[in-house]
Amino acid sequence: MSGRNLSHVTTFILIGVSDDPELQVPLFFIFSAIYGVTVTGNVAIITLTSIDSQLQTPMYFFLRHLAIINLGNSTVIAPQMLVNFLAEKKTISYYGCATQHGGFLVFIVAEIFMLAVMAYDRYVAICNPLLYMVVVSRKVCILLVVLAYIYSFSVAVTLTSWVFSMSYCSSNVINHFYCDNVPLLALSCSDTYMPATAIYISAAIDLFFSITTVLVSYFHIILAILRIRSAEGRKKAFSTCASHMIAVTVFYGTLLFMYLQPQSNHSLDTDKMASVFYTLVIPMLNPMIYSLRNKDVKEAMKRVLTNSCQTFKNI
Repeated sequence: MSGRNLSHVTTFILIGVSDDPELQVPLFFIFSAIYGVTVTGNVAIITLTSIDSQLQTPMYFFLRHLAIINLGNSTVIAPQMLVNFLAEKKTISYYGCATQHGGFLVFIVAEIFMLAVMAYDRYVAICNPLLYMVVVSRKVCILLVVLAYIYSFSVAVTLTSWVFSMSYCSSNVINHFYCDNVPLLALSCSDTYMPATAIYISAAIDLFFSITTVLVSYFHIILAILRIRSAEGRKKAFSTCASHMIAVTVFYGTLLFMYLQPQSNHSLDTDKMASVFYTLVIPMLNPMIYSLRNKDVKEAMKRVLTNSCQTFKNI
């Protein structure tokens, strides 16, 4: 494909998680199970927080949108990935690659800021409980979510346009299981300094503001919890943000591991393993984290199941 511009490329080839033929079928079943659990868990969270009257609070409004984002992130990646495990030619069209790249950026950036918004929500709930419903009103909740989506969409459009404006002349084989920034730019025969710099600056800015919001929020939350005199009160206050703390630690830990590696140690294979975690594993784990450690969600699930069984019996 020497000398061709990207506009002449009609397909890319995705190597996938592994190019070992003997692993394709086992990996298909493993990732099918992961995606199945992800869809089930996130749809359950979306449904519960939409229909249960006791989950109509800002905290669960944001949790619903985190579940939507997790479901979207996995769905952008997993179906094509699963098809390629069983396909002889692991190809993706030019427009399919651009769409997948843009979709991934929309959801990953939205998740970065949704976790920050949820940290702010917990800060207000614990540090200013009397003003909670005023500070985090319905209008404020909708505004924060809309801004997160608008910003993530603008970032996705900008970076995708930049990445897909490069010229590719050596190969169309992407050493990844989806169309990601780094492996795409690795194929380009153009000067990738500017787009690569834009990608890392964008990631650094997004992570900086998001992590700063989370750290400042939890700094004040911890101080507020320590001022509570009773052990039972401290335990109750901590339990309201424990699930979010776990989700934040796992998500940001994976992203920081990927983006803060020294360039000399940077490996596309390492990136693939990290990407598996934050595109497929974390969206599967989040519903478990928020349901298994959350009394309200577990009780809502029991109510829905009980009502469903009662309705079935009446029929």
